[in-house]
Amino acid sequence: MHTRFDADRDLIERVLTDYAQYPYAYGEIERQLIFDRQRDHDLLMSVGWHKHRVHGCVIPIDLIDGQFWIQRDGTEQGVAGDLEAGGLPRDRIVLAFKSEKVRPHNGYAVA
Repeated sequence: MHTRFDADRDLIERVLTDYAQYPYAYGEIERQLIFDRQRDHDLLMSVGWHKHRVHGCVIPIDLIDGQFWIQRDGTEQGVAGDLEAGGLPRDRIVLAFKSEKVRPHNGYAVA
């Protein structure tokens, strides 16, 4: 049986997989996708070389109490908009990289 949480996890996978398709314009950098459905931690990583070692998390999203917590957004356009386009309402998206003082004013969930 496919639950709402399965659909939520599917949406995160689709959005992060779409971002993983964008190649870097320079260096030997690959995208790595990590999906931990058991613990609801999902990541898009960049790993490789461009003049120096590149290793970092571009987008980490956690599913916490039915809300999508975007822990960091290393994209130009903003991953929250892609989650909305996938049908997720704004009150289920938390921009966790914003301070708790700012969150009430950004149009997304506070927590």
